[in-house]
Amino acid sequence: MPDPQSEPLTSVQLPRGLIDLVAPPFVRFLHIEAAGGAVLLLFTIAALVLSNSPWAEAFLSVWETRIEFRVNELEFGRSLRGWINDGLMTLFFFLVALELKREIILGEMRNPRMAALSVAAAIGGMLAPAAVYLAIQWGHPGQHGWGIVMATDTAFVIACLALLGTRIPHSLRVFMLFLAIVDDIGAILVVAIGYSHHVDWRMLALAALCIGVLRTLANIGIRGLPIYFFVGGATWLAIDASGLHATVTGVILGLMTPARRWVSDSRLYSILSQVIAHPTNSQGSGNTRDRKTLQLAEIAARESLSPVERLEMTLHPWVSFCIMPIFALANAGLELSWGNAGQPIAATVFLGFALGKPAGILLFTWLALRSGIALRPPDLDWRAVAGGSFLAGIGFTMALFIANLALAGPLMDGAKIGIFMASLFSAAIGLALLLRMPRQPLPRVS
Repeated sequence: MPDPQSEPLTSVQLPRGLIDLVAPPFVRFLHIEAAGGAVLLLFTIAALVLSNSPWAEAFLSVWETRIEFRVNELEFGRSLRGWINDGLMTLFFFLVALELKREIILGEMRNPRMAALSVAAAIGGMLAPAAVYLAIQWGHPGQHGWGIVMATDTAFVIACLALLGTRIPHSLRVFMLFLAIVDDIGAILVVAIGYSHHVDWRMLALAALCIGVLRTLANIGIRGLPIYFFVGGATWLAIDASGLHATVTGVILGLMTPARRWVSDSRLYSILSQVIAHPTNSQGSGNTRDRKTLQLAEIAARESLSPVERLEMTLHPWVSFCIMPIFALANAGLELSWGNAGQPIAATVFLGFALGKPAGILLFTWLALRSGIALRPPDLDWRAVAGGSFLAGIGFTMALFIANLALAGPLMDGAKIGIFMASLFSAAIGLALLLRMPRQPLPRVS
């Protein structure tokens, strides 16, 4: 039998695949988000082409197909687009909340002063555009759409940063990622506060009971995911029936998900040291000691990652390559016409994103640094912050989401035109500013 000490190092490692090149959570996130941004752009173009083609009427009518079901006396019914926006997008917000919690508990934002920089920038990037929007639309029919200009599209922003490669510092990617995540959380709070219906307190109490059940299950050590999905689904139905926007469920459940792992490194290695090659004798494949040891090792290896990390790794590809493209296909379609582009609401949305966003981010970043509550990494200079602040004006996904809640008819079409124009302008200006930066030196390999 070979001496384990004499085995080459590669023999005690798992076989490496392509995904191992991007295994660290942050790098893996950036790679998936950048690729997801490309897929999202493709489906957006497809929606625009189809909605301006001879098949436009059939294409747009598909999303209005009504789907409904009953739970006792409660009826849940909405269009196919509604199920996508309220149901599938709950998973998007769940993932956003998971990413936020991981960054705060496990990631690079554990330093409160470092996190404060992105939080301050995100707050400025929400308040300033809303102020610009309301200053123009106050007293007009589009006034209720103030939340449209507050959000940043994480996928498109990360995709733009990926195009720049080594021209930008790593700290800018971290700054913009956390800014976009906080921005998305702010957007869903805006949806919950500004665009929810009359609240049914009985259903809200039922939702609170379901959340309490989830917390109890976690406290007593139940770790099977199916029961959590079942109770989470009941929570979604209760919140939806309460009058609050159902996607709030995703944020609540994401922030409740444990970020600490169950099995420590020392315990994992102790368990793995007991693993015996299976089978080692003629006992077959029954309930042997070897089989029990391998099963224990399998559970220990799985639980050495926190639930936040495991769920994020599972959901992220589905959200980026399935849910978000479907959302774009269902919501990005509109008739491109000078009539829509000439509406005041289109210009208002454009100014909110293109001017309000960067102005708010730069102002609040400066205030946070000036007051001493935030810390700026040495390689994150003001040119990088300025370029990133313009990229934050790409509000596509969440802007469309809120536009569908806040406006209707020609106003919504005008807002969509403004979103598209602002996203193109913001991407062009942001990329132009960042392309002028010198390439960052590659880290030395020792």
